[in-house]
Formats: sequence, structure tokens, C-alpha cells
Amino acid sequence: MKRFERLEQIRRLDPERDFLEIYRLTTTYEFPWDYTRALELALYRTYAVPSIGRLLAQTAELTDRTQKRYDDTALLLDAVVEHGFASDKGRTAIRRINQMHRSYDISNDDMRYVLCTFVVVPKRWIDVYGWRRLSRHEAAAAAVYYRTLGEHMGIKEIPGSYEEFENCLDAYEEANFGWDQGAREVSDATLDLMASWYPRPLAPLLRNVTLALLDEPLLCAFRYEQPGTVTRSLVRGAVRLRGRTVRLMAPRRAPHYARQNREIKGYPDGYEVAELGSFPVPGVRGCPVPHKDRSATVRGE
Repeated sequence: MKRFERLEQIRRLDPERDFLEIYRLTTTYEFPWDYTRALELALYRTYAVPSIGRLLAQTAELTDRTQKRYDDTALLLDAVVEHGFASDKGRTAIRRINQMHRSYDISNDDMRYVLCTFVVVPKRWIDVYGWRRLSRHEAAAAAVYYRTLGEHMGIKEIPGSYEEFENCLDAYEEANFGWDQGAREVSDATLDLMASWYPRPLAPLLRNVTLALLDEPLLCAFRYEQPGTVTRSLVRGAVRLRGRTVRLMAPRRAPHYARQNREIKGYPDGYEVAELGSFPVPGVRGCPVPHKDRSATVRGE
């Protein structure tokens, strides 16, 4: 297969009808590493909205059980990508996602914003750091994919096109990014988690590397010190160089799903999709008494 042959295949598909196939080809063949990094950044970005960051701090899922929360989020989203919305595993994953979110008092605006980050942040990342830019077909398919996911989650007033997702994200961040102590604690815990994936002596360096990839609104919201110009240039240049190197490599022959990522640490013996995720924490923003609905159990591969 030639380097751009899969892109030609994608362009022959219809983003409205074939959105799942296009999204799967893009995320598991063309840009698996980039999509992993970009979706990490997308979720991290949501902490800068105080209502979101504060709730995450109150549940302690991302401060006390950071690795588990990372694993569960990646695996639940991955189940839908790999198996589709109509599959048993896909439906079970969406059911768990809905059970978690409906346990807390989360506004529709916040839910819609999180959905926007999944559409917009990966395109912006790939356009800067990927081995090629994301095509219009791929951006359109991603918008339909997450519009469909949002509908399954009961989110209202979901943007239609990629451009509408982008406008919604930018407007929401401009109006809502701000300081919150709990959100900063969640941010610090996430940075510590990412550093923990590598040898301990590298932790300070890796933290600085991550901060160098953040934009100014994020750094200001969390009140982090701005990385130096040289550090930022070196880090961003290195990630761009990686993309140029990948461009020279042969195309991927097999799909790579999030469940195969080395950063997933918590399930060496496998997992059940129905058991992934958090369960209600009493007393957190209208949360009910905990109840585990384990009626649908699907074995993860």
C-alpha cells in the first residue's frame, strides 16, 4: 500500500453515511498515536472550565484514582470505535458512560463542550503535528461520529458540521475558562500520571514538555508559569519532526486501538466493559446513593 492510498480510500466514502468507517480508518490506521495524544489533551482541556474541573475534583476520580479513570475513559470510548454503536459492546459502553454522567448534576452546555473537544482538538493537533493534515472528509466524519455519540448520550443542541463544533468550542472557552483550585489539583494529578509512565528521574522534564505543548489560555486558567521560548520551540519542533518521520514510514497494515496502548495499565488480565468507569459518589452535586447496574456484562478483549 502506498502512503496516501488509505486517504484516497477515505475520500471515496461518504462522511454522512460512512462516518464510522472513516473515523475508524483515521484513528486506528492513519493517526493512532496522534489521536491518543489529542484526546488526552481534549479531556485535559475541559478541566479549565471551573464547573467541570471542580466536579472532577469533588469526585476524586482524577486525583485519587487517576490511572483507573484514564484507563476507563479510553477503553469505554474505544469500545464504540472498535465495535460500533449497534454492537453489544458499543451499547454497553454508552450505557456505562450515561450512567456515570447522569449520576451528577452536569449541565447540557458542559456536556456539549466536552463533545466539541473530541471533534476539534484532534484536528488542530494533527494539522500541526501529524504526518499530514486531516482531510475535510475526515473532519466531517468526525463531526458526524460525535454528533451520533452525543445523541446516544442525550445531549441537546449538538453542532452539525465541523465548523459549528469549532465555533461552539471557541465561544465556550472564551466565556468559561477560569481559575479553580480543585481544577488545578486535577490538572496536577493528570500531569503526574503522564510523567509516571516513564522512568522517575524524567518526571520534571516530562512535566515541562507537557506544559510546553499547552496554549496560553490553558496555562493562564491553571496559573502555570509560561514555558520559556526555547523550551517551547524545542518541544514543539520535536513533535513536528516525529510527524515528518512517520510520513516516510510504510502505512500501518493492522489497526491499532486504544486498548492496545502502553499507557493502559490497570487491566493486565482483561476487563469487562460493563464494569468500567466510576460509580456514584454520595453527596457530590445531587449524586444519588451508589448502585451498580451490572445487568449487562461484556468481556473486553
